[in-house]
Amino acid sequence: MATIIDGKKTSTEIKDELREQVAKLNKINSDVTLCVIQVGADPASTIYVNNKKKACEYIGIKSLSYELPEETTQDQLVELINELNVQPKVNGILVQLPLPKHIDEDKIIQTISPDKDVDGFHPQSVGRLSIGQKGFVSCTPAGIVELLKRYNIPIEGKECVIVGRSNIVGKPMAMLMLRENATVTVCHSRTKNLAEITKRADILIVAIGKAKFISKEYVKEGAVVIDVGMHRDENNKLCGDVDFDDLVDKVKAITPVPGGVGPMTIAMLMRNCVESAVIK
Repeated sequence: MATIIDGKKTSTEIKDELREQVAKLNKINSDVTLCVIQVGADPASTIYVNNKKKACEYIGIKSLSYELPEETTQDQLVELINELNVQPKVNGILVQLPLPKHIDEDKIIQTISPDKDVDGFHPQSVGRLSIGQKGFVSCTPAGIVELLKRYNIPIEGKECVIVGRSNIVGKPMAMLMLRENATVTVCHSRTKNLAEITKRADILIVAIGKAKFISKEYVKEGAVVIDVGMHRDENNKLCGDVDFDDLVDKVKAITPVPGGVGPMTIAMLMRNCVESAVIK
C-alpha cells in the first residue's frame, strides 16, 4: 500500500510555522498585508478567494479584498494595481484568475510589481527562477517540492517526468526540479508514446487536465505520483488527473484529490506573502 502524501496536514504545519513568524513581525510593527483582487463573480474563483482570506486570518496576515464588477475595464484594473504597487504597507498583490475575456491577463500580470508578485507569475519572477536567482516561485510547483521534501522523498538524481507544460505548473515545475538536481522530462499533448516515457519516472507529476487519465499502464512499480488535477467524476465526486484507486497498490507514494496538492498552493502563497514582508 502506498504512502498517502497528506497535503492538508502538511499545509497546516506550514501555516502554523508562518503564524509564529508573523507574530514576531507584528511585535516589531512589521505587519504583513495581502491584497486580493477579484473581477466578476466566478463561483470557483470566489471559493478560492475565500480560502485565501481564511488562510490569511489564521496566520495573522492582513487581507485587503477588492471585489470588482464584471464590467470593470482593463484600464481601471491597471490603475488599481499601480496604486497598490506604490503603497508601502502592501506586501503582496494577487489578481484572481481567470479574468473576464475583455481583460488581457498577461498585461495584468505584468502590471504587478515583481516585488509584490506573490503568485510568482510575473515574467521577471519566472526569469529569476530559470537562472537560479531568488524570487517568488509559482505556488503549486513550490508546494509540490515542499511536499516531497517533508515526506523525505529523494529528488536529487531521480528521473522526474512532468505531464503538462502550462506556465503556471508544468514549466516552473520543470525548472524547480532541475534546481533540485532531478533529471527532468516534460510531456504534453503532442508527446508520442506517452506511457513509455512516464514509466521511466521515479517521480511522476501530472497536470494534464484530464480526469483519471493516468492509470497503471503509465506508471512503474514503486514510483512517486503527484496529482495536480481537479475534476468531478461521473458521480460528482472530486478526482484528479490520476486514477488513484488503480495506482494506490502499485506506487510508493501518491497524493490524493482532494487533500493533496491543493492545500499546499495556498500555504505557499502565504509563505510568499510573509517572505515579501521580511525582504522589505
